[in-house]
Amino acid sequence: QVQLVESGGGLVQPGGSLTLSCAATSERVFSLDIMGWYRQAPGKQRELVAIVRSDGSTNYGTSVEGRFASSRDNAKNTVSLQMNSLKPEDTAVYSCYAHGETLGTYARHYWGAGTPVTVSS
Repeated sequence: QVQLVESGGGLVQPGGSLTLSCAATSERVFSLDIMGWYRQAPGKQRELVAIVRSDGSTNYGTSVEGRFASSRDNAKNTVSLQMNSLKPEDTAVYSCYAHGETLGTYARHYWGAGTPVTVSS
């Protein structure tokens, strides 16, 4: 089992910036091929924000491409999300996501509890 804990959410004005962080921990040895972020706004489906593979390659959701940047530290098992030029429509609960395996188990998906981001003046 891998636990994901997010930090850094909060209230920000339109046009502002915010950075989210996520740390992965486990009692077992583990390996995560993908870490990233999804978000869900009230009344909407969950959508991809960004994923970062273990080789550092990334994919972004179309609504955030060019404004958000995500990176990971494989040694520390952390992933961050730098959000710039924030818009009210970026308001959502942002959840950390990971895919990987712990020693002796099959690979699976992992989710953090989520951290709220509100973009409002």
